[in-house]
Amino acid sequence: MSSIFDASLLAPHVPQDIPENLKVRPLAKDDFSKGYLELLGQLTAVGDLDQEAFEKRFEAMRVSVPNYHIVVIEDINSQKVVGSASLVVEMKFIHGAGSRGRVEDVVVSSEMRRQKLGAVLLKTLVSLGKSLGVYKMSLECVPDLLPFYSQFGFKDDCNFMTQRFQ
Repeated sequence: MSSIFDASLLAPHVPQDIPENLKVRPLAKDDFSKGYLELLGQLTAVGDLDQEAFEKRFEAMRVSVPNYHIVVIEDINSQKVVGSASLVVEMKFIHGAGSRGRVEDVVVSSEMRRQKLGAVLLKTLVSLGKSLGVYKMSLECVPDLLPFYSQFGFKDDCNFMTQRFQ
């Protein structure tokens, strides 16, 4: 099974208090058939991607810089992806040629919410980011989720602007 990044990099950062039927691991190519795009569709518009387009993007992300650390939670019993979050690590010249981490696309399946799986994903990514030596991590969220993300050390910085093209 081809993973988006080396699973051994993730192992020390996964909280130990998750249910036995759930597995936290890197995104894999066969997650296309495990409902990964449908899960992302609960977060935002995904578009019409077939398996070939998914695999082409997967490979481009796997070998590219910045590094994409997409973490999923799989329900072993149903063999479905029920949670996902991404840590994008971007190399910089500033901060002593440091790296910045961005948390993106945090989503838990509607059937699995209220089980603290979002917390599992955030704890994992924050720990992973620290181990990768990022000088800061940031994320974007709706105002209602500020209390949730603040539990993991994120602070509201209102200096954020955006420009959308789609």
